[in-house]
Amino acid sequence: MIRPDQTSQFAAETAVRRQAEHLWMGELHAGWRIGAVPNGGYVLAVAGRALREALPHRDPLTVNAFYLAPTVLGPVECRVELLRAGRNTTHAVAGLYQEGELKVQVTAAYTDLEQQQGPTWSATARPVYPGWDECAPSGDSKLEFRQRVDVRLVGGTEVFHGGAPSGRGEFRGWVRHADGAEPDVISLLMFADAFPPPVFDVVGLVNWVPTVELTVQVRAHPAPGPLQARLFSRHLTQGVIEEDGEYWDSEGRLVAISRQTAKVRLPRP
Repeated sequence: MIRPDQTSQFAAETAVRRQAEHLWMGELHAGWRIGAVPNGGYVLAVAGRALREALPHRDPLTVNAFYLAPTVLGPVECRVELLRAGRNTTHAVAGLYQEGELKVQVTAAYTDLEQQQGPTWSATARPVYPGWDECAPSGDSKLEFRQRVDVRLVGGTEVFHGGAPSGRGEFRGWVRHADGAEPDVISLLMFADAFPPPVFDVVGLVNWVPTVELTVQVRAHPAPGPLQARLFSRHLTQGVIEEDGEYWDSEGRLVAISRQTAKVRLPRP
């Protein structure tokens, strides 16, 4: 657990610094990789941090990323272009470059979440799970990413221990920083890509499910404590699948939703 006066690993390893007008520098660190490639949500959080520093509004409202090429560990440039700064919302784009190549293209709208007003409604009730302390760390513990993120699934873990997939295409459970740091709006961008791909619960474990596109909508600043999450898929079509996510904070508020497009790479016979 981190002390109040300590900087969390996530904050330190998504930090950016201004290099020039519209240019921010960061670094992709070890500890966040899925295989050899940094986790897409982690990479998105680095871009989200640069946008937060560059824009007049500081809270992501909706952030969309297209992953054009795999990123690698090491320095990363984030080039921010302001599209429009309104009273309540700022729109911008950010390109993440490594070795002169555009790796991730991000489009975002930022706002002040504390100033949001209007009706609230949801057709989906917050699910009821066993508590954080009642669930053991789960998923693939061999992943480097698990050094930074603690995932505790509620059911559906048989596939990680040689069992057959249930066919529901869904993982449910809890997630938080492994060092005990509390969640914030930038970390929601990373947590939206933290659960195992739901396709594992359909076709079994496969080596690679690369993300094509990821969108995260942030609805509120999360309260301290682990996040409750549900990630599910409903349609697998010729190797392309969507992943929809819902994320509640410890006070039961829906703080983020996500949708991801991914490709399913089955082993060749």
